[in-house]
Amino acid sequence: MASASTKAVTTQLILKPVTTFKGHGDDINSISYFPDGQRIISASDDKTTRQWDLKKGKEIEDARVVFENWVRAVVVSRDGRWIVTGGGHYDRAELKVCEVEIGNVKIFKGHAGRINCIDISSDSTLLASGSHDQTARIWKLKTGKLVAGPFKNIGYVGAVRFSKDSKKLAVKSGWGKSLEVWDIQSQKLDVSIGKHDHIGALIAPVFWTNNNKTIIAGFGFDSDEAKTIYEFDASTLETVGVPFEGHIKVVRGLALSLDGTLLASTSADSTIKLWAFESRQLLASFDIRTTFPLFLSPDSRQLIYATYDHNHNHNDLEICICDTPPDILTEARIIARKKSARRNLPNSNATRHPPAGLRKPQIYPIPIAPRPPPARDPQQPAFLRLSKFLRFSSRANAVDPVRNNQPRDPLDFPATLPLPSDRPPAECSPSTSLPSGRAFFGKGKQKARGPKRESVKVVDVPLGQATPGDEVGVDDGVRPYVVFFCLSWFQKKEKKPARRPVYDDDSESDEEEENVVQPVVVSPWVQHEEIELKPVVNQSRPETGPSLLAATNYSEVESS
Repeated sequence: MASASTKAVTTQLILKPVTTFKGHGDDINSISYFPDGQRIISASDDKTTRQWDLKKGKEIEDARVVFENWVRAVVVSRDGRWIVTGGGHYDRAELKVCEVEIGNVKIFKGHAGRINCIDISSDSTLLASGSHDQTARIWKLKTGKLVAGPFKNIGYVGAVRFSKDSKKLAVKSGWGKSLEVWDIQSQKLDVSIGKHDHIGALIAPVFWTNNNKTIIAGFGFDSDEAKTIYEFDASTLETVGVPFEGHIKVVRGLALSLDGTLLASTSADSTIKLWAFESRQLLASFDIRTTFPLFLSPDSRQLIYATYDHNHNHNDLEICICDTPPDILTEARIIARKKSARRNLPNSNATRHPPAGLRKPQIYPIPIAPRPPPARDPQQPAFLRLSKFLRFSSRANAVDPVRNNQPRDPLDFPATLPLPSDRPPAECSPSTSLPSGRAFFGKGKQKARGPKRESVKVVDVPLGQATPGDEVGVDDGVRPYVVFFCLSWFQKKEKKPARRPVYDDDSESDEEEENVVQPVVVSPWVQHEEIELKPVVNQSRPETGPSLLAATNYSEVESS
């Protein structure tokens, strides 16, 4: 089945290992990563499992374990708590579970033949094992109790895999001639395809994809070898989409990245191929010496494989770790992203229509009666019409200030008025406060009006009754002090002694001089001399304050 999307790459590339491990004395059958990504463990027909430090590039010799028979499979649980190994001989099974923290090892018994493959559920609680006795079983990791099975297969079991929800188990025969799906809870076979397989077991794994809806596996229909990789519908095991075609011999190893974007395969044709899983496009092909197991690191940045030698030359057996070409990994992820966007487009909110029963009822418009225009009186002035919307203070409502035109004594004036000036009234110009430009033009930001303050009450104190302690103003919270009336400005001027008359011998002239009225010089600051102001003795004057004014000796001013 040819397809343009899976056309072979014309140029064969070379994949160079960055790290190699040597030490096993026989075929390397299985490799597994630890969750930290810094160590790997390998299983071999030399009856050992060995751990390798990826940073140091050497074996951790203290972790080597020796078994009685071949070790065909090894798996580390995702939480790193369990290490499971499986092997044995044709008629002997050896299935062991090691609890890493305490080093406790348990042996699970039940199979009658060699263990070929094992898998641990995603929650690290269940163990599945496939054997040469053509059965698959499910165990409880913690107790070793058999949970389900045996599931009878029509051939030697070569691969087992839990679904991601641990409800189903996929079982594939050794050479990829049959595939089965079992329900774990009911322990019944859901669906199967293929025929009986008498050939020995070949470990080529299977994978659940697309949220447990499909299964990826190398498979051979009828008499064909399992050299083509198919995607099967998990409920019917019918093929889905275009197969991965390119290998010319049986597929011996398969690896799928955790994000499901990159697929790696190895074959007896001595090649490793990298595929874009979503498009089935062949991205790269590498010429490699015969390999058996193939694995991807948890982050898909490294590709690991083991060499296989038909001549049993143990010196050529090695584990090779290579860097996945970054451009290949990036291209696979871009293709997967584009495919996902196209797949989700028909189901997007922009194109999806709700079911008929869930559609919202149609909303009909409600007619609104037009509002009649406001009645206007054309004879009414525009100013009066605007006064309904704008706050104008009507001139008719204005109250003229009350003016007191009655004559009053010149000394009887409010104490808050400014002190009299020495200049004549004609020289004094009236002080008129003009509005500021901001208030006149109305520009700039206006401050928010606060609460209306009470007006200051002015108290008129008669001059004859005023004392230094009289409070003339009222503290309204704005002025920091109150105004006190100062009497020192109005102290009585000392009276000058009258000039003594000069007596002359002329009596007539003396009489005339006595009859002449001498003018009395009055200080400009004192208007009435007959008014005598007496300070109150029992009321103390403030020592300091802005309202106290210094007393002036008017006699000295006059004499000067």
